[in-house]
Amino acid sequence: MSKVVKFGGSSLADANQFKKVAEIIRADPERVYVVPSAPGKRFKDDTKVTDLLYQCYELVLTGEDFAKAFAPVRERYNEIIKELGLKVSLEEEYVKIGQSFRAGANRDYAASRGEYLNGILLADYLGFAFVDAAKGIFFDSKGNFDAAVTNACLGAILEKTPKAVIPGFYGAMPDGTIKTFSRGGSDFTGSLVAKAAGASLYENWTDVSGFLVADPRIVDKPAGIEVITYSELRELSYMGAGVLHEDAIFPVRSANIPINIKNTNAPDDAGTLIVPTADSNTKFLVTGIAGKKDFSAISIEKDRLNSENGFMRRMLQVLENHGIFPEHMPTGIDTVSVVVNSHELGDADNRAKLVNRLKDVLRPDHFEIIDGLALIAVVGRGMKSKKGTATRVFAALSHAEINVRMIDQGSSELNIIIGIDEKDFEKAIKVIYDMFILSEQPETK
Repeated sequence: MSKVVKFGGSSLADANQFKKVAEIIRADPERVYVVPSAPGKRFKDDTKVTDLLYQCYELVLTGEDFAKAFAPVRERYNEIIKELGLKVSLEEEYVKIGQSFRAGANRDYAASRGEYLNGILLADYLGFAFVDAAKGIFFDSKGNFDAAVTNACLGAILEKTPKAVIPGFYGAMPDGTIKTFSRGGSDFTGSLVAKAAGASLYENWTDVSGFLVADPRIVDKPAGIEVITYSELRELSYMGAGVLHEDAIFPVRSANIPINIKNTNAPDDAGTLIVPTADSNTKFLVTGIAGKKDFSAISIEKDRLNSENGFMRRMLQVLENHGIFPEHMPTGIDTVSVVVNSHELGDADNRAKLVNRLKDVLRPDHFEIIDGLALIAVVGRGMKSKKGTATRVFAALSHAEINVRMIDQGSSELNIIIGIDEKDFEKAIKVIYDMFILSEQPETK
C-alpha cells in the first residue's frame, strides 16, 4: 500500500523544515509519493518564494532587469542546499529560468518555478526520483484540466517509479506551456497523485493539527475535528470554513481515498481524518459550525402562492437573467424568501430594475429586500440519530436574545442553516458552540 504526502509552503520554508519533513517521510515506508509546495514564510514579515517570482515576472513585463529581484530566490534555495549539505546544484536551473523569462514565458511559468525547484531539492535530499509535474499533469487546448489524460499518464509514470517527488501547483498545456491551478493548487496535485497511484491514504501536512469545530478568531481554543465525512466537509467549506477547496479533494473523493490533515510541527497529533462515510457515533453531536455575512433576503408574499403553477420557475428565471444565484430558498404556503449574496444585487439602479421586474412577473401582495443578514451552518452526521437538535440550537439563540430570521434544514438532516442579523453573528456562533461542544466535554479537575 502507498501513501501520498503533500507538504505546504510553511512546512518547507527552510532547511530545518526540510529535516522535519524528511523525518516524517522516513518514519513510514508507505509514504512513497511526495508533493511539495514552494517555500513559504520563515517569519512574519518574510516573503513567500512564489511572491518573489511574481515580482520578477512583473519586472520582465515592463522590460526592466529582474536579476536583482531574483537574487533573494537564489539565496533561499542555495541556503537550503548549504545547510542540508546537498550535492545538487540549481545554477543551471536559474539560468534556464532567466532565459525563459526573457523569451516571454507566461505568468504561470514564473509562479510554478517555486514548486519545481523545491521539488528538485527535496527529491535529492530524500533519495527519491524527481518527476516534473509538466510530464504527467495536463490541461487541454482551452486551459481546462484534463482529468482522463492526467490520470492515465501520471498513473503510468508512478507505476514505474516506486518513490517520487512531484511538485504541486502546475501542469502543462498540449504545447508544453506551463499552466497553474487557480485555487488550492498543490492540494489538488496531491489529490491527483493519490488517485493515479491508487493510494491507501492522502496525507496533507500543514502548520495546523487538522480542522477545528469553529473559527478560532471567534471561539477561544475551539475543539478539533477528529473525523469528518466528505459531505460534512463540503457543507462547512461552502459556508466559509477555512478547509480544503472542493476542487482539491474531488479526485480522492471520487476514488474513495481518505485524507488525513496533519501538522508538520506536531507529527504525533492525530489531525483530522476525512472519510467517504462514517457512523453517527461521534465525539460531539455537531461536527462543525461555520458561517458567512453579507447576505440579503428577497421576501415575497402572495395569496395562494403555493397553487400558482410556474410561480417558482418564473421567479428563478428573473433572478437568473439578472445574474443572481439563490443560496437558500425557504418557503411557506403563501411566502417565499430567496437568500442571495448582497453584492449580487448590485447598486441602487440594478436593485430597482430587479424589483420592478419581479413585481411585473410575479404580482406579489408584498415584496421587500432585507439586508444585513448572516448565515450560520450547524453541521453534523450525528444530528440525524439524535432528537431535539434544532430545539437546542434555537434555545441557545433565544437565551442569548438573538432573533432567527430564517431556518433551512435539508432532508438529509446533515445540517441546519439559520439566518440572523449580522450584528449577532459572532455571538451566535459562540452560544451554539457552548451548547453543543462545551456542554458535552467532560469536566477536568
